[in-house]
Amino acid sequence: MNRDIFEGNWKQIKGKVKEQWGKLTDDDLDMIAGKRDQLLGRIQERYGVAREVAEERLKEFENKYTPAPSGSR
Repeated sequence: MNRDIFEGNWKQIKGKVKEQWGKLTDDDLDMIAGKRDQLLGRIQERYGVAREVAEERLKEFENKYTPAPSGSR
């Protein structure tokens, strides 16, 4: 997911992030404010996983919630 899309859609995505990573607090989500690198760091911290693992999980999440390109069916 493009960083701009991630940050621009943060309000819509925030609930899905909370569902996926329930250990993240509302304060965490407010601090992250759509910044991918901060989300990645919080996932690492809260779940005690290596950066590579957190990156892979975040990529899977992004692929799941990436909006379809305009004009596609």
